[in-house]
Amino acid sequence: MAYEVAAPKYVRLAQTLQGRIEDGTYPPGTVIPSENQLVQAFGMSRPTVVRALELLKRDGWLESRQGYGTIVRGQPEAVEQKIRRGREVVERDESQAAGRLVEVREVPVPPRVASLLGVPKRAKVLVRRLLIEDEGEPFELASSYFPASLVDGTDLAGPAPIQGGLREHLESRKRVRFDHVTERVSARLATKEEGDLLGMAAGDPLLSVLVVAFDASGQALQVTDVLLPADRQELEDTYRLA
Repeated sequence: MAYEVAAPKYVRLAQTLQGRIEDGTYPPGTVIPSENQLVQAFGMSRPTVVRALELLKRDGWLESRQGYGTIVRGQPEAVEQKIRRGREVVERDESQAAGRLVEVREVPVPPRVASLLGVPKRAKVLVRRLLIEDEGEPFELASSYFPASLVDGTDLAGPAPIQGGLREHLESRKRVRFDHVTERVSARLATKEEGDLLGMAAGDPLLSVLVVAFDASGQALQVTDVLLPADRQELEDTYRLA
């Protein structure tokens, strides 16, 4: 069983401030509220506010300028790269992908997918499971989940690969528009079924990237669980020391 622990206060404050930068409340080049103003506005201690600001500076969202205060730098390059990865998942053309569909069927919704899609825990959802290969070696298993309300009137439940990408197909068939994606990265051990598909043993380590695509209102339209064998991945991150 997986347990979720609430993030520390300074992390939650940093996430709130980051959200305001992303939605344009604090545009690039502007000065954000002072530490005193943030303490008053959020009812948090000064050390909590300072740690939140330092976290955003470390990750490239903010910078301090002598005589000006704390300035918004905008969206860091690393975040832009992450967004591109999420976009690739929802826009992938199954008919052109280097792999094959291994499963298309209605399944009981996994618990964490249910909470993201906003469907009852006992509901059933459609899953499209795509195995991606590189020179014949499997290296990615992407399971995309869709609520029943989005399946009717589309070709999602069919066994043929969707041409043009899942996003394009849904936007052309349903009155929905994809707006943004989020990613949650975690690690776990492969099940026997996952191991068989990915050419690894049950119990070997996996990286799980949970990509959630939302419309502008914040309603999740698609949840894709991307599984990557940990021994075949190389992750790199760059951040400023100043």
